Amino acid sequence: MKVAVTSTGKDLASEVDPRFGRARWFLVVDADTGDVEAIDNSKGGSAASGAGVQAAQRIAGAGAEYVLTGHCGPNAFRALEAAGVKVIVDVGGTVQEAIDRLARGELEAASGADVGGHHGM
Repeated sequence: MKVAVTSTGKDLASEVDPRFGRARWFLVVDADTGDVEAIDNSKGGSAASGAGVQAAQRIAGAGAEYVLTGHCGPNAFRALEAAGVKVIVDVGGTVQEAIDRLARGELEAASGADVGGHHGM
């Protein structure tokens, strides 16, 4: 299972970034092998609009089944949902802590966006 986590840095000790589309990094963690891929989102994060949808495309393209983040807007949520990626919001702490919470079954997928568009601009 692959899990994407919005992150402030390139490693598992980094904090979860509360913004989905404008997160600085996405860490894609293969829960089965422990492999971590850091995806630079600096270009998407500075986009005037469409950052969430662009980010959703990157996450889906990386093969993630879940995305863990602080908040997710409606356009990004729809794009992730259409790609079959489950969205979990209101996630904080470090990336490793978030992955561990998911593995323990402490996190549940959201049924919709938890913020309006352009959150955190």
